[in-house]
Amino acid sequence: MTDITIKIDGKEIKTQKDRFVLDIARENGIEIPAICYDPSLKAFGGCRLCIVEITKNGRSKIETSCSARASDGMEVKTQTEELREKRRNILQLLLDSHPNDCLTCQKAGTCLLQKYAYEYDVKFRDHDGAKREENYDLSSPYIYKDNSKCILCGKCVQICRQVEERAILSFADRGYDSYIACDLGEDFAHSYCVSCNRCVSICPVGALVDRRLMGKIRNFEGETKEVKCKVCDYGCDFNLHSKDGKNIAVTAKKPGSGRPLCLKGRMMTELMFLDNPDTPYMKGAGEFKETNWMTVTGLNNVYKKIEKIEDKGE
Repeated sequence: MTDITIKIDGKEIKTQKDRFVLDIARENGIEIPAICYDPSLKAFGGCRLCIVEITKNGRSKIETSCSARASDGMEVKTQTEELREKRRNILQLLLDSHPNDCLTCQKAGTCLLQKYAYEYDVKFRDHDGAKREENYDLSSPYIYKDNSKCILCGKCVQICRQVEERAILSFADRGYDSYIACDLGEDFAHSYCVSCNRCVSICPVGALVDRRLMGKIRNFEGETKEVKCKVCDYGCDFNLHSKDGKNIAVTAKKPGSGRPLCLKGRMMTELMFLDNPDTPYMKGAGEFKETNWMTVTGLNNVYKKIEKIEDKGE
């Protein structure tokens, strides 16, 4: 790539042509708020929080930094009062449609909407306008879905589709009635979802939460360390959550390149690391049913094979 020079908030930066402005800014310690952006996903530009003022050839305009590409001589401003006011308006609209339950939400402390609302001094307010309807999917023991908290950032849709044979989640309806739907238009239990929790790992708010974590611990409690799944060569990363000296939960980290995440690997990781793992479940005929650890981890087939081999040897 061709080296170019741009300015961000007066700081001269050498970089490569056509890279996204948001990436360049963050690499150089310049924070630009963004909720729908993730470097592993295609630029979506849905939340609009990452807007910046870009001047090229003497002309200035406001663009989303997650989709604006760098060019030589470009000047970028990220924190003008106009930009901050526009961001405050965006955040206010999001909060106006959002349930006011931050004190009890599982994502408190890691929610990006909460983080930016605090930074921009935006608060919940009473109003007579529309709010997103309460609509919960409690059909899965692994994923809790709350459409009333969804901000339609699209991250879950994109990350689900990175594994070609999955593509479970998509946008449904139009306008204010839009929501994230499962492939068969029903709940997780009646979909082709494999409970990998890719969507949960990237959700920036409390719309998608690991159900086996809920009510046990939040990010500001206890301790968290990274562990690796040992089931296959992908070696997916998980967080092990501990409290009062006990390992109480495992959650999937955002998948890296080529790492699909899967239920078998997650359950094996729970079995290996948790002191008292919850009951495992498997899906069949439109519902999740309790099962045993030998079945959910696939070890029953291994055990049967070993028995068969040993019986022949007697």
